[in-house]
Amino acid sequence: MEYDTITAISTPMGEGAIAIVRISGDDALFIIDNIYQGPKGKSLSKVDSHTIHYGHLIDPKTGEIVEEVMVSIMRGPKTFTREDVVEINCHGGLVSVNRVLQLVLSQGARLAEPGEFTKRAFLNGRIDLSQAEAVMDLIRAKTDRAMNVALGQMEGRLSKLIRKLRQEILETLAQVEVNIDYPEYDDVEEMTHRLFMEKARYVGQEIEKLLRTSQQGKILREGLSTVIIGRPNVGKSSLLNSLVHENKAIVTDIPGTTRDVIEEYVNVRGVPLRLLDTAGIRETEDIVERIGVERSRAVLKEADLILLVLNYSDDLTPEDEMLFEAVKGMDVIVIVNKTDLPKKIDLERVNELAGGGQVVTTSLLEDQGVDELEEAIASLFFEGNIEAGDMTYVSNSRHIALLGQAKQAVEDAVSAIEAGTPVDLVQIDFTRAWELLGEITGDNVHESLIDQLFSQFCLGK
Repeated sequence: MEYDTITAISTPMGEGAIAIVRISGDDALFIIDNIYQGPKGKSLSKVDSHTIHYGHLIDPKTGEIVEEVMVSIMRGPKTFTREDVVEINCHGGLVSVNRVLQLVLSQGARLAEPGEFTKRAFLNGRIDLSQAEAVMDLIRAKTDRAMNVALGQMEGRLSKLIRKLRQEILETLAQVEVNIDYPEYDDVEEMTHRLFMEKARYVGQEIEKLLRTSQQGKILREGLSTVIIGRPNVGKSSLLNSLVHENKAIVTDIPGTTRDVIEEYVNVRGVPLRLLDTAGIRETEDIVERIGVERSRAVLKEADLILLVLNYSDDLTPEDEMLFEAVKGMDVIVIVNKTDLPKKIDLERVNELAGGGQVVTTSLLEDQGVDELEEAIASLFFEGNIEAGDMTYVSNSRHIALLGQAKQAVEDAVSAIEAGTPVDLVQIDFTRAWELLGEITGDNVHESLIDQLFSQFCLGK
């Protein structure tokens, strides 16, 4: 399959020691030969593959030196895109890297679309669709655990399992066709149903195993949307600062200091939290604070985890009880803060309102109780199981949805077999499961979906 030659900056924009401009396509070596000048005048199109060369880029129109560079030459198919690839290492300034990019574009290359290098790797058979999606997961990983999940998917761990299941289904469908076309026994219908039932149960169990990892995998990939709520001045902003280990939020004794929702990403025992510090929820006449309170109520609806902060040195108020009511049925950790002050709160009533949920006492001023809180967050969602390094975690929402649909198709096939449905109708459900699993790896996928997925990638990847 032939495509035009593309180029893009593959490193973040800004000042740095080195920036990389990547070129991929049939004309990649021709383009670099036109603009490269080495110390011995050698042609880069004739050097060995996977070598790097020092020299200068020259504007062929003016003969002017554009940049001092190191150029990597990699010939297809042993490259990421399976095409000829050139990577130009230049100085990492805005002006220098853009001059190099413009010079390459002037020689006939086209500016790559977001994710187009990875898209070519997929279209050229270098990786499948689930591995391609793992590339972006790896870039966006916010914890070591999330990175390990992405690496496992990039290595094809999920793909191998999916392909094994698809092969099991395909072999079963083929055997059924043989039984139907060449019936050697009178009980061929019963034999075929028995074969279908055995394979359907096996495939269903394997899909279920993958889906059991999906909650943890999705958390590692996307982070837990964690909302800190409580009355004004109970220590919500201090809690944010303690978890982030920075003074991100303003902390004062004045109620209503936080006027809006403050968002930060934080790594808690390997669990990525998208941490939202909200304005204290209370009735107020201040227009700006009232808007902040309304936004606080809105983010509650989309939260995965609630950190409800109470004041150890205050009696429980109707506002506190109202907050417990607002988060009923959600994953909540109650934090009783300011234990360095005299106790006034009724802890028995707090535990009663928490309904068996976790209650942690802290003194954020004296940095006490934060370790216990972090352990409570990690244990609430992972229960220690995440440490199994050989497990395959499903973390992508698209994959989870497709696995759920495939499981349903298998269950429909089982129900049909139990009801004595004719074999050709059972085959429809089994074939549907095979097709859905193929959408995960890209073996069965629409071109519009491919375009949509790769458009979410960053430019130059």
